[in-house]
Amino acid sequence: MSGRFGERIRAALSAHGPLCVGIDPHRALLASWGLDDSAAGVREFGLRTVDAAAGRIAAEQPQVSFFERFGSAGFAALEEVLAAARAADLVVIADAKRGDIDTTMDAYAAAWLTSGSPLEADALTVNPFLGVGALESTFALAEGSGKGVFVLAATSNPEASAVQRARSTDAQTVSAAIIDEVSSRNARSTTDGEWASLGFVIGATVDWTDAGIAAFTPAAPILGPGFGAQGAGPADLLARFGTHASMVIASESRSILSAGPDALIAAIDARAAEYREALNV
Repeated sequence: MSGRFGERIRAALSAHGPLCVGIDPHRALLASWGLDDSAAGVREFGLRTVDAAAGRIAAEQPQVSFFERFGSAGFAALEEVLAAARAADLVVIADAKRGDIDTTMDAYAAAWLTSGSPLEADALTVNPFLGVGALESTFALAEGSGKGVFVLAATSNPEASAVQRARSTDAQTVSAAIIDEVSSRNARSTTDGEWASLGFVIGATVDWTDAGIAAFTPAAPILGPGFGAQGAGPADLLARFGTHASMVIASESRSILSAGPDALIAAIDARAAEYREALNV
């Protein structure tokens, strides 16, 4: 199999189905799990979630902010969780949403996408709203090291619509322009039939017509927030994503994590089965 991230996530989704469990140790979740609101608490929360997910799903998505709030101790905890998830053969998507001018972005990319880095992940979410061009070296680093990037394009939070639905003089939305620009780059770097390693964040609650977006080529993975607590479910895979449904990584966190540590495996198994049934895989 190709060492490219696009092909690795494609194989993982084929083997396990679309479900991706977020690692979001909210204060309330920590309390319900009987854990302290501390770096030690988020470490234990993350490692337990990894143990429950291993071998059952394709990917996990640690939300960096919930570790970052504890400073250096929180980052040390995150390093352990990232390493454990990758050792368990889960595809690890660091939800850090980094985005800056090119030189600063280079440093962010090196932190998350360099082999052997303490914060090494398989893929990183990035913010293109300082210009897609500012991400060029991040794209190059990811592709050169077998990593992936998920570019925010049409997110599930309603506050984003004013910016993402804004239209240029040619009537194209910002979301559509981002997808087109990244897809053009993917076309230059992807062999026919392969999935690209530069994917998109497109919310499961987003109406594609309203967002001004349409089918794109070449094929690329889609990280889909908005499932679970935000209202979307397995049936929305086909309803929202249509012919791209098989490319979707369906990210759920609170809806599954709220089952608690003792029922977590059962919750993951049940939800993963629902997603596989929705795609008939």
